[in-house]
Amino acid sequence: MKAGVLRGFRRVVRLRLGNASCRWASGTQPKACRAGREEKQSKDRVKWRQLEHRGPCFAPAYEPLPERVRFFYDGKPMKLSLAAEEVATFYGKMLDREYTTKEVFQNNFFNDWRKEMTVEERCLIKHLDKCDFTEIHRHFVEKAAAWRALPREEKQKLKEEAEKLKQEFGYCTVDGHREKIGNFKTEPPGLFCGRGDHPKMGMLKRRIRPEDVVINCSRDSKIPEPPAGHQWKEVRSDNTVTWLAAWTENVQNSIKYITLNPSSKLKGEKDWQKYETARRLKGVVDEIRSQYWTDWKSREMKTRQRGVALYFIDKLALRTGNEKEEGETADTVGCCSLRMEHVRLHMHADGHKHVVELDFPGKDSIRYYNRVPVEKPVFRNLQLFMENKDPGEDLFDKLTTSSLNKHLQDLMDGLTAKVFRTYNASTVLQEQLRVLTRAEDSIAAKILAYNRANRAVAILCNHQRAVPKTFEKSMQHLQTKIQAKKTQVAEAQGELRKAEVQYRIKGDGKSKSILERKQRLLQKLEEQMAHLSTQATDKEENKQVALGTSKLNYLDPRISIAWCKRFGVPVEKIYNKTQRAKFAWALDMVGEDFEF
Repeated sequence: MKAGVLRGFRRVVRLRLGNASCRWASGTQPKACRAGREEKQSKDRVKWRQLEHRGPCFAPAYEPLPERVRFFYDGKPMKLSLAAEEVATFYGKMLDREYTTKEVFQNNFFNDWRKEMTVEERCLIKHLDKCDFTEIHRHFVEKAAAWRALPREEKQKLKEEAEKLKQEFGYCTVDGHREKIGNFKTEPPGLFCGRGDHPKMGMLKRRIRPEDVVINCSRDSKIPEPPAGHQWKEVRSDNTVTWLAAWTENVQNSIKYITLNPSSKLKGEKDWQKYETARRLKGVVDEIRSQYWTDWKSREMKTRQRGVALYFIDKLALRTGNEKEEGETADTVGCCSLRMEHVRLHMHADGHKHVVELDFPGKDSIRYYNRVPVEKPVFRNLQLFMENKDPGEDLFDKLTTSSLNKHLQDLMDGLTAKVFRTYNASTVLQEQLRVLTRAEDSIAAKILAYNRANRAVAILCNHQRAVPKTFEKSMQHLQTKIQAKKTQVAEAQGELRKAEVQYRIKGDGKSKSILERKQRLLQKLEEQMAHLSTQATDKEENKQVALGTSKLNYLDPRISIAWCKRFGVPVEKIYNKTQRAKFAWALDMVGEDFEF
């Protein structure tokens, strides 16, 4: 942990570790828990002194299909070898998904499937369109339905077995403390889907075996035993990292890790550091902005391009965009990889308004579209960058992701495009909450205000989603409840008027009691109707926006928790149980006066 960050940390943080708690005092290194160890986040980057765990839990072996479930080729039933049958089930399970209609998916699957076949099977099975997976698909649909129909006792038994597995593999010991593991199971074999139009969709994700896995634990711990007849690829003791096991998956050749649960102390420290880095940016952001404004006038084209790119990263929360190897990933774009075809310039007739139109496939192939007014020097520079270029050429042809990242590090230690996103997202949330929240509003209205503030951030960061398939049905159900509640309110209003007439006529204690009871009932029903109406508005406004990504990854949780305390909103209304565990460090340290 960097000393500069620690000096800026002026509140006592308490991190919950089961029954133990650990305090971080202002201006000091994190102190040891009484039950635990002395843990220094020093220059050697040591994350732990002792680490012990059981290793990963591997996917169960393949269970062959029942005899009654057949695969057909060219209209004739055919018995497949075990390896070929397993891969066929991966495709059969997905028959009702859009992926299996895509040519790239079909071709990749068929090529990888043939590699698993015997020589005789390859000689016979030469065309995917002659393969019939219908009975395989039906088998898994029926299997899923049978599971849903299991008696409660059977489901409870399965739940207990899963809990037993979790107790065995889902916890580790870090410096004497029992900590949860986030993902203790290896991913089962299947077909790779990817995001958007990924060129590798449909390829076979092979089964992970102990021989693929590197185990990380302390030298003095009990090394986990691999399954019988197997051995680990490697056992190492690297206490500068927090992962417990790692392997390389075969499709994208990327490394997968088993790590600690987000609620663990080490994850909490990392989270806190991330948001403190974003808060440090607040102190230098004006200087950085002044610098890139100056860069717009530089004699060097590279410096000008860097200044405009940094302006986009700051103003629009764009990602930098990584260099990609053709055919390895989907064609997604970030700031540095914008091409001419992604940018259009519009200048109003009066010459006083300059607008940039951006339209490109962003992360996960989600379309980014925005028309944004920009400063005149930015507009003029973009015109310069676009001169004599074809649609497929790079807008920032003198700039690379690595050179921009190096420049960000030079501007502030630890600065990245993601830090800018975190800073701007948290700043927008705090400002929006200040504008939208009224102390006199109901809890439901305050939550609506919170979600609207969160949505402003999600729009800034382009966190979109497809409209849920169940949206129309759930909205109809909600509208039915609202109509029923309106009827109840109307009836209660009629009953109240009758009670008022009776009280004026009789004026006795009984009629007064009835009147007061009718008034309370009407008030309760009106509150319920207001709550349902607010719920419907919230649901409609958020149908195409993914609020969770920004809330969990870009918004400093201390802003939300302080807002809850300031306006009397239960934290449970904003964060669920899992999220509260992830942000336990923030729950313990924040008062209502916190400012990002």
